[in-house]
Amino acid sequence: MSSSIILSKEKPLKILKTFVNIWFIVVITGQFIFALYILGLYAISGLAGDFERWNEASGHGYVENDFLGNIIFGVHIALAAIITIGGPLQLIKKVRAKFPKFHRINGRIYISAAFLISIAGLYLAWIRSSVGGLMGSIFITINGVFIFICAFNTIKYAISRKLKIHRKWAIRLFLAMSGVWFFRVFLMLWLTINQGPVGFDMESFQGPALNMLYVFSYILPVLFANFYFRAKKSKSVKGKFMLSIFIVLLTGCIAIGTFSATMGMWLPRI
Repeated sequence: MSSSIILSKEKPLKILKTFVNIWFIVVITGQFIFALYILGLYAISGLAGDFERWNEASGHGYVENDFLGNIIFGVHIALAAIITIGGPLQLIKKVRAKFPKFHRINGRIYISAAFLISIAGLYLAWIRSSVGGLMGSIFITINGVFIFICAFNTIKYAISRKLKIHRKWAIRLFLAMSGVWFFRVFLMLWLTINQGPVGFDMESFQGPALNMLYVFSYILPVLFANFYFRAKKSKSVKGKFMLSIFIVLLTGCIAIGTFSATMGMWLPRI
C-alpha cells in the first residue's frame, strides 16, 4: 500500500519533468537554428564587408559613420551566437557530469558574455535608439537587469559550492538570456495567428501587442521558473498536473512560433 502511494506521488513529478525536457528540446532546437541564422546573415556578410546587409533584419544594424555603434552592434551579434550555442550546453546534466572542465570553461565564457551583451544591448537601446521606441528600450533594460542579477547569483553560488541554488540561478539566467529569442518566436506566433500585424505598427514597431509580447518574453519566463521550482517540491498532485498541461501548451506555441520564424524570417536570410 505504502509503495503504491509513493509511486502515485512520484508519477506527476516524472510527467512534469518529461514535459519540461520536451520543452527544452524544442527550445534548444529553435535556438540552434537561430544561431545558424546569426552566423549566416551577420557573420558571413560582416566578413565579406557587406555591412549594409545587417539592416535586412535590424533597422539600426549598420549606421554609416557610426564606427563605435557598429562595433558594439557587431560584438552584440557575435555574443548572441556564442550564448545561443553555449547556454543550453550548461543545462544538460550529462554534459556537466562527463565534461566538468568544459562545463566550467563554457560557464565562464557564458557568464562573461551575459554581462557584455547586456551592456551592449543597453547602449544600442538608449544611445543608438533601437527599433521599438521608449517602451522597447524600457523592456530591454528590464531584461538586462534580470540578466545581471541572474548572472551575479549564478557565479556567487557556484563559488560557494551551493550547487543546487547555483543551478536554479543558471536556469533563470538561461531564460533571461533567451528573452530576445523568445520575443522573435512569440512575435512570429502572433503574426501567424492573426495573419498579419495586429495591435502594433510595423513601421514604428510599437503598439500594445508588442508590449504584451515584451512581458511574455523578457519577464514571465524568469518568474515562471520560480513556479516550476515550487511545483517540484510541492506535494500537490493537482498543481503538478496543471503545470504540466501549461508546459505542453507553451511548448506547442513555441514550436509553431519557431517554425514560422524559421520559414518566414531565418532561413530566407541565411
